[in-house]
Amino acid sequence: MQHDAAPIGRRERNKQQKLERITAAATELFSEHGVDEVTTQQIADRADVGAGTLFLYAKSKAELLLLVHNVKFADAIERGEAAASGITDRLDALMAIVSPIVECNRVQIENGRTYLRELVFGDPEEPHHREGLALSARVEAAFVDVLQRDERISAADAAALARAISAVMFISITATLYRGLTDEEVVGVIREQVGVMLAHR
Repeated sequence: MQHDAAPIGRRERNKQQKLERITAAATELFSEHGVDEVTTQQIADRADVGAGTLFLYAKSKAELLLLVHNVKFADAIERGEAAASGITDRLDALMAIVSPIVECNRVQIENGRTYLRELVFGDPEEPHHREGLALSARVEAAFVDVLQRDERISAADAAALARAISAVMFISITATLYRGLTDEEVVGVIREQVGVMLAHR
């Protein structure tokens, strides 16, 4: 006999509601002003929680950005994976994964750059940072899946190539050199470099 899950208690429900308010407040303020121009006190005020409560959910403004952006990053990856599954050409399939990630990280360019910088240099022990790193690993796994459609590429080579493609993608997203380009142009820059990689495989 199957039992329904126990109902969530009031305490857990309150915690979840506070987290939702904090996430919504941070999302709105980061989108409106950019992460550098927003304070944790402003986020706490908009979420209607105390500053101490805010830091129970994220220990710093950087962690708040990771909390907010991980949701967007996960959605972009999911859309990319779905698009790539129906494309036979390897380069086109890889770009189907890349495109929504580029778009996601350039809605507010400084926020995207700060997010990616935090993934590289932030504290990997922080929970939202760990989640972001797991999402980055998911991107590489998606690249590997596409690359291994070519039976000539070994699992080890596909993994190494996926890491290289990921590096090209993230550098192209964050590079000041490409800041004035459109999303489509940035994807074009990435496509050109990845095309060269695949041509030698």
